[in-house]
Amino acid sequence: MKTFPANSPTHVTVIKLDASGRETWRYPGRVIQRQANWIVIEAFFDRPDMLLHGMPLLRGDRFLETYFGDRWYNIFEIHDRRDDQLRGWYCNITRPASIAENTIRYIDLALDLLVFPDGRQLVLDEDQFEKLNLSQASREQARLALDKLKRDFQQKLQM
Repeated sequence: MKTFPANSPTHVTVIKLDASGRETWRYPGRVIQRQANWIVIEAFFDRPDMLLHGMPLLRGDRFLETYFGDRWYNIFEIHDRRDDQLRGWYCNITRPASIAENTIRYIDLALDLLVFPDGRQLVLDEDQFEKLNLSQASREQARLALDKLKRDFQQKLQM
């Protein structure tokens, strides 16, 4: 089990890789909480404003991002830059993240889950996922991760 010293860095660099291992995005984050197999960071959306299936994503929106070293997904909780109101969650199906002292690396497997505060869920990019060159075992892990996220959010938002 990896442990981090009490004086671990408060800032990390997130590195997103595609399924072939090529870097596709890099950005800074501030560590909010850290344990041996997971980390929560705060990061700010740094791309042009866009509308994602009715959910606005604006440059400067606050993301609370949770990465896991033992799970096949990460979860981004999205907050409006103006009033910090919760917009929803964007979940990436990934290989387990590599969480080091100064960096978080994850391999994105294209499949995503978008969850709205009212409980609606949209599975995104299934066509891209199907085109990836993955082993059957990796495909099964990815599908199991997606199913777990869907169930977890259904339970969370029914309360």
